Amino acid sequence: MKTFRVSELGKQPTLTALSALPLQPGHARVDIRACGLNFADLLMTKGRYQDTPETPFSLGMEPAGIVTELGPETGGLAVGTRVVVFSGKDGLADEGVFPADRCLPLPDNMSFEDAAAFQITYGTSHMALDYKARLQPGETLLVLGAAGGVGLTAVEIGKVMGARVIACARGADKLEICKKAGADHMIDSTSEDIREVVKALGGADVVYDAVGGEQGEAAFRATNPDGRFLYIGFASGDMPNLKPNHMLVKNITTIGFYWGGYLKFNADVLTDSLRQLLTWYAEGKIHPHVSHTLPLEQAEDALELLRSRKSTGKVVVTMGPNS
Repeated sequence: MKTFRVSELGKQPTLTALSALPLQPGHARVDIRACGLNFADLLMTKGRYQDTPETPFSLGMEPAGIVTELGPETGGLAVGTRVVVFSGKDGLADEGVFPADRCLPLPDNMSFEDAAAFQITYGTSHMALDYKARLQPGETLLVLGAAGGVGLTAVEIGKVMGARVIACARGADKLEICKKAGADHMIDSTSEDIREVVKALGGADVVYDAVGGEQGEAAFRATNPDGRFLYIGFASGDMPNLKPNHMLVKNITTIGFYWGGYLKFNADVLTDSLRQLLTWYAEGKIHPHVSHTLPLEQAEDALELLRSRKSTGKVVVTMGPNS
């Protein structure tokens, strides 16, 4: 098998040939056809991600492919089933062995490319907005980093949930993508004052902050009384400096959210969320946006697209026919 492997933290991952992995009870062997990339993959190479595995390991948190073999005492799947897997690692390979309970069957109309672009971004936004923030129809949702991997799904899901969505992103091209995803209002973070624009639009009831830093601080100051502020990530490299006394006076709830963490204490809520999302996909309500698709041999180029912020939506690495 070929795999894109991290042998030492801080060093360049390399495409490596390995022997096929043994098949354990409760596991499935998957012929991987595509794998989505995430900002967490970049952090893992430096050991800066909260769930960085011990070296050596292969990158790739969300592969999709076909079950080719089942281990002993493994139920719930059949050989030949098309699946998406939340693996946490080892997805950037042409084959993998994963716990069967991490494998979800795909709708018939879902390609491997869309499946690989789906789980973490849509799962993060759906659980953050629904399970944590309790976003209601008619409320105003402000999304920072709205053209990014998770941000664009927050725009889509916010609209499916009946919210008015304000999308904040860098530049006209990225804002146009947000508009196509359903955003009602757009803010160019390179030239407009986020706080002033949002306040002029009536303020935000829910803020989805995947950026942090000054943008997060400006969004917090435009949050309405009794609003909810979701910490999703800090793509800017800085955490927003939010004032607790302002939270108190305005009765604002701040919520930290890490999708993968639920695997450790409430995996059922993740599975239920993904099933709802797959149903919405099958019904045509959500449409993953993949800006770049590259083969496994160009995995480093794919990571560079994330590193340089040249992508919108998702970057997907492919290993075989996408069908």
